[in-house]
Amino acid sequence: MKVLQAVLALAVVGYACAAQADYPDRPLKMVVPYSAGGAADVQARLVSAKLGTLLGQQVVVENRPGASGTIGAAYVAHAPADGYTVLYDATAHAVNPAMYKALTYDTRRDFIPVSLVSLTPNLLVVPATSPAHTIQDLTQAARAKPGRVNYGSPGIGTAQYLAAELYAHGFGLKLTHVPYKGGAPALSDLMGGQIDMMFSNMAASSPLVRSGKLRALAVSARERVAGLPDVPTVAESGLAGYEMYEWNGIFLPAGTPSDIVNRLERAVHEAVNDPATKQKLSDLGAQPVGSSSSDFGAFVEREMKRSAQVLADAGIQAE
Repeated sequence: MKVLQAVLALAVVGYACAAQADYPDRPLKMVVPYSAGGAADVQARLVSAKLGTLLGQQVVVENRPGASGTIGAAYVAHAPADGYTVLYDATAHAVNPAMYKALTYDTRRDFIPVSLVSLTPNLLVVPATSPAHTIQDLTQAARAKPGRVNYGSPGIGTAQYLAAELYAHGFGLKLTHVPYKGGAPALSDLMGGQIDMMFSNMAASSPLVRSGKLRALAVSARERVAGLPDVPTVAESGLAGYEMYEWNGIFLPAGTPSDIVNRLERAVHEAVNDPATKQKLSDLGAQPVGSSSSDFGAFVEREMKRSAQVLADAGIQAE
């Protein structure tokens, strides 16, 4: 009996190893926990197309939006850990644990970070008619009238909200937050002068800066960006160490075999660094990365800790 059990166990292990060696042998599902047409969705479709070519199997993008990305994330967290269901998530993935008490998954325990796909800086923009021509002008005005200067964002916990709160906390300012249902209506009101400032995704705001409809005072990246070389970073404008991005990355359910994780990690790195894909991501204002799994895991951990601190400083408590 023991011999038979041992033989069966070896057979199961052999079957699992063979299945991993053949990975993937059917299409993959890439879950984007945000609406179709948004920044994460557009990037996911670019990357998935190249991934499909590299893996020899179609990578089908499936949108499961809602609740700041937690619905789609929960779906992947509870999916089979076989490498055929992947999560393409963004900044909110690291913010949500500090925003919501009743998540149906554990962000640290239930996912394996595979690769950081891209980093997208935000621009600190003001109306073209604003008296502020530099970030120093804006900071002085906000300091002179606490709470009178307001900023728009797509909502609490978004990358744009965090960027503004990090700026305010760093300079010791009291700003008034005006939340919107998306970045587009906030930019529209900013152009019309209904709000004073906002941090906006470069892909959305840089064309408005170039056309003269908005004025860029600073960029949230570590270094100046090639598309707007005359715009200084927030760090060089007086807030040392400031750096904030909207990021996108790929995750697998916890328990996925390491061989599959490594296979997908290599494929993502190759896809993101493919010249054509890289150029398309750059055209969207993103900085392609294609990191290792370990580097991405460390990045997500830092982002979770920083997001929690920014929200705590702003007096935001988990619901």
